[in-house]
Amino acid sequence: MGSRRFSHFTTGLLVIFVALALVVTASASTTKVIFTFAGGADGEYADTDLVVDSAGAIYGTTVRGGLHGGGTVFQLAPSATGWHHTVLYNFTGGADGGEPYKGVTLDSQGNLYGTTVTGGGGVCEGGCGLAFKLMRSGSNWFHSVIHTFSGRNDGSGPGSGLTIDRLGNLYGMTPTGGAFGVGVIYRLRPHPDGTWGLRVLHPFTGGADGGGGSAGRLLLHGGYLFGVATTGGAHGKGVAFRLSHTPDGKWHYLTLYPFKGQPDAGFPYGGLTFDKSGNLYGTTYYDGANNLGCVYELSPNSNGTWMEKVLYSFKGGQDGSRSIANVVFDAAGNLYGTTSEGGAGFGTIFKLAPGANGTWTETVAYRFQGSPDGAFAYNPMVVDSAGNIYGATVHGGPSDDGTIYKFTP
Repeated sequence: MGSRRFSHFTTGLLVIFVALALVVTASASTTKVIFTFAGGADGEYADTDLVVDSAGAIYGTTVRGGLHGGGTVFQLAPSATGWHHTVLYNFTGGADGGEPYKGVTLDSQGNLYGTTVTGGGGVCEGGCGLAFKLMRSGSNWFHSVIHTFSGRNDGSGPGSGLTIDRLGNLYGMTPTGGAFGVGVIYRLRPHPDGTWGLRVLHPFTGGADGGGGSAGRLLLHGGYLFGVATTGGAHGKGVAFRLSHTPDGKWHYLTLYPFKGQPDAGFPYGGLTFDKSGNLYGTTYYDGANNLGCVYELSPNSNGTWMEKVLYSFKGGQDGSRSIANVVFDAAGNLYGTTSEGGAGFGTIFKLAPGANGTWTETVAYRFQGSPDGAFAYNPMVVDSAGNIYGATVHGGPSDDGTIYKFTP
């Protein structure tokens, strides 16, 4: 995906949005590109999750571009005349970081947190990456590094977003580094003097516990951290896991489910989503019935174990394939997500509608058309307080440098 962090993906995973409304033929939903990246100073290759603040402004990152070519953090603010794009920070690729994948996290004060895959320092060529904070002060933003990864026990190349708890602690994963070389789960805790301390909560071994932190963010729910590891597990196809904080201050890692591979799910790159009943949902890039990825459900049993079920296996072609993103719910309980391939050749938005007896019906809500429309949706969508859904593509738009789109179910 354009850097060593996602070198196992095909290149060009960028969600693209065009400047005209595009009506979905498969349903009454619409998809409209609200901003297109021109490349250069405004950024390019928007491999980013999006977050929305209380005023309706959207925040994300571009992996490349900006004034120094090391990527950007951007804001899209709604106005009477459309959406206003502002670059909040330009990465240099040096000590301040470079290649910020998967967007930023917003705290209650309006500050932003994220990670970069390169830059910083450590034993890695080009730097092992870092975690950063952008602090808002009026209309200005100030960048600070809160941890530089060494490439040793603390991990390297953090390419997933951060998760924040009510105390301001940040949680994330790395795909490489750590005691066994296959990534870690970590916590960053703020100190009263403004510094931050990193603690490794779990070093992946690459064995039964999995290996390689996923591109999806950790999910904080009920005092637990939930997530997936892309590889490893009992069948070598990745795992879903839970971390619990014990009274003695330790963290307990539990494998909820080892994916089995075709026709079961395998190789989950996206994160997890809870429903109101406590079930978890996610997607995989490979396997399923057709080895083109699938959507799965994990349900808790009364004895503490979890049961997995494949809800839908992608068919490829017009149907789409190889999802990298987690799914989101609408108010009616339907699931929406994206595929990185298939459709018209540039990825899709899909819908899964629940039916009787636990069945789900899949429809393609939108097929990205490529430049000047969006192309290659590698990231999850986000639902704002009004029910609007937004996402990004890594390519598309008139310059083929990526888009931001609005999807209305």
